[in-house]
Amino acid sequence: MYILQESLFSFEELQKLESRERLPIFFSVLDLRPYAQQLRSTSPRGAEGHCRQAILRALLVAPLEGISTFTTLQRRLELDLRFRYQCGFPLDRSAPSIATISRVFAELTRKGLAEQLFLDLVRFCQSEGIIKGNHLAIDSAAIEAYEKKQPKSRSEQTGNANWGAKFDSFGNKLSWFGYKIHLAVDTKSDLPMALEVTPAHINDGDMGPVLMEQVAARRLTKVDFVMMDAGYDQLKNYIAARRIGAQAIIPLNLRNEKEPPAGMTSNGTPCCSMGYEMTYWGADGDQLKFRCPHATGKVDCPLGMAACSASNYGMVVKVDIKDDLRRYSHPHRDTKRWKELYNERTSVERCNSRLKSYLTANSLHVWGIEKVKTHVYLNAIVLLVSALAVARTHKIEKEAA
Repeated sequence: MYILQESLFSFEELQKLESRERLPIFFSVLDLRPYAQQLRSTSPRGAEGHCRQAILRALLVAPLEGISTFTTLQRRLELDLRFRYQCGFPLDRSAPSIATISRVFAELTRKGLAEQLFLDLVRFCQSEGIIKGNHLAIDSAAIEAYEKKQPKSRSEQTGNANWGAKFDSFGNKLSWFGYKIHLAVDTKSDLPMALEVTPAHINDGDMGPVLMEQVAARRLTKVDFVMMDAGYDQLKNYIAARRIGAQAIIPLNLRNEKEPPAGMTSNGTPCCSMGYEMTYWGADGDQLKFRCPHATGKVDCPLGMAACSASNYGMVVKVDIKDDLRRYSHPHRDTKRWKELYNERTSVERCNSRLKSYLTANSLHVWGIEKVKTHVYLNAIVLLVSALAVARTHKIEKEAA
């Protein structure tokens, strides 16, 4: 692989192109030879003689073309000569059979090559400046299973699809039989940096530390902030973020919340002796500083400043973040900066939408969690390759101008 320069990812740009224009751009940034070599067949049978790199290309481009089954892919290769040629198949022989495509997919799964390609592309996108990665957003997405529905007790024994439930934005409970995609996304580019697939019943909060540790192990620079919704408001996620040197930005889930410490609000703001919330005044390392609200003009205290402090600066209270990683945050909760950071969480929602609405992540045609993982990785790879392709196109246009 080669190319590129900085560019904001526009997956929609690539989608607007017709297939005959889109595929050469998409394939131009891929060197699949190292992966295809590991798929090379040792069987002398003729049906196994199809180019593995071409089949891998076809499997990769299938989500981009909205192709979700091996049958549809084989039919497209059989009937569309341009598509077959662009994937790298010779035109003087028939397209590979459904069975051949299925066997290659199974081998791809057995050897973990889709995950390997995904990780290599993430590293390449980082080196090219397309993925910055110092701000992450984490969330999950539900996908329906291809498997036959069965009782939860039996599903848990297989480790494959299971029943999951969640509440939508209107408080309605939604349930499904299938899996969850857990994503860690770079908020600058909306591109995935780590993903996991689990049965649908697995709690989102349990996967937060896993994703953070994966990203930290692969990052070229430090992770500063990790944005997650209130479903991740569990101490282990704050600890995991701090372990990698980052600050978790998570709204407090006040359901079943115990009373905060005396003289402290739920969001970690200390109160003065008159019960007023003190004014956040910045931080020094792990120390959050709060000043008398009368001194900062936030309230008109009947006692003024003198009742709490003889200083003209007013009373000052410092809070150590380490005393309660969940409640205390830098930047402080509910400040403008905290809200700006949390708003970056929409990047993972956009990534999930592209995977499920524009690609085929939610159109499973395989069963079993390992094959489902391969299917999801192929979809995520499409996003990364599309970003590289768009960046390369922008670079060429800029140089030609």
